[in-house]
Amino acid sequence: MCFEKFLELFAREYPEDLHIIQVDNGGFHNSLNLSILENVILLFQPAYSPEVNPIERLWGYIKEQLKWLRFDQIEELRAAVQKELNKLTLEVIASLTGWKFILEALSAAEL
Repeated sequence: MCFEKFLELFAREYPEDLHIIQVDNGGFHNSLNLSILENVILLFQPAYSPEVNPIERLWGYIKEQLKWLRFDQIEELRAAVQKELNKLTLEVIASLTGWKFILEALSAAEL
């Protein structure tokens, strides 16, 4: 229900836009009872294919920044991740997630 509530709030926050959200095949993403508003389309990626999910490259980048650090408390790890996320620029995000097939799809959809 948490995912469904997120989709509802997200869709209502931007009611004039069409949102295509790429998701994996987690059970909570494709529940038969999931209610989705008309301005949201879920695009399911093939099973076991993290290479088609741009967020995997972003998380790989974040993990690379933290790989030699040691954290004694989960709060320290959270703070370090937040610090790395805050340092991201649009250029870095685009370089990590702007794959040719995604950019071509967005262009074809005139988005």
